[in-house]
Amino acid sequence: MSEEREAASIPSAKPSGPRGLAEFDPAELEQLLADLGEAPYRAKQLFAWVQQKSAASYDEMTNLPKALRETLGALHPVRTTTIETRHPSEDGTTKLLLALTDGQRVECVLIPEGDRATACISTQVGCGVGCIFCASGADGVIRNLTVAELVEQVHHLRAEAGGRLTNIVVMGMGEPLHNVKALDKALRLLQHPDGIDLGARRITVSTSGPPRGFDAFLKSGQRVKLAISLHAAREEVRKRLVPRGGTDDIAALRGMADAWFSKTGRDVTFEYVLIHGLNDSDRDAEDLARVCGRHFNVNLIPMNPVSFAPALRAPSRDRTERFASLLEQRGVVVHLRRQRGDDVAAACGQLRLSRESGA
Repeated sequence: MSEEREAASIPSAKPSGPRGLAEFDPAELEQLLADLGEAPYRAKQLFAWVQQKSAASYDEMTNLPKALRETLGALHPVRTTTIETRHPSEDGTTKLLLALTDGQRVECVLIPEGDRATACISTQVGCGVGCIFCASGADGVIRNLTVAELVEQVHHLRAEAGGRLTNIVVMGMGEPLHNVKALDKALRLLQHPDGIDLGARRITVSTSGPPRGFDAFLKSGQRVKLAISLHAAREEVRKRLVPRGGTDDIAALRGMADAWFSKTGRDVTFEYVLIHGLNDSDRDAEDLARVCGRHFNVNLIPMNPVSFAPALRAPSRDRTERFASLLEQRGVVVHLRRQRGDDVAAACGQLRLSRESGA
């Protein structure tokens, strides 16, 4: 299936119920309140409550008249998502399973590390890319998430972090560039100076590289960091690992990285999940080194175990370290990521998959 046909087949975000407040930008809030006969400054107050203070209810908005809060409450919910289950890990990772208004579920994760607190968010219910090592796409893609559903994940995780987030990674369930329009608006809201005001260099979007979605994202003007889910540096291997990534052309994926660096000045990361016997050989490392250039680095991620594919596993520690060493010897900047949250099924999609299957 071509990337264009696959993207066209993804159902739009059509949950039941009215729009959540988290997807309104300041101009939209000003119009909403003008229609209710309110002064423009009320919009700034409302935006601050939703986006800066992460208010979860109208009751918290004490500088808004009670009558206005009641009127707004009848029109738009503050939150369209609720925490169904919370799963804290022994290593500090916390995974949330969120319930959506149409009965679907989605996952997001808080990853604390040193002085950093990172929110990992999802962009779709399920995923159409079908990576063999990822639970997100085990039952395909259901629909795109709305802007509100994207932004609310960050606010839920911000509360889990005690009100302080330092980074956002769009690396959860789904292919972000199959949901570019909603993603672009959500990122703008999260970077807004009257909101969380998170800098672009503290946000990373991870993609398998669908060409049409990438072109749209490049044209959006976003200057966030980009991570390309490569996972193999030979086309025949990548096709097996990432069967519907949009393209298996390694040169084309390298071209996307070049284009992003040229436009934004941001170094690009190639993500590489190491899987025993599939992409962890010396030859694989040499091929990967040839793909990398001066402005690219590699995230090596030993595979998290997933229940639906018990035969797949991470390489041994010695094999992993040799792979990293071979890259470094060839001048590649390598970040070896340790596994996090195994005891709470922190790999994308596992909680949702187990809940949908009744496990």
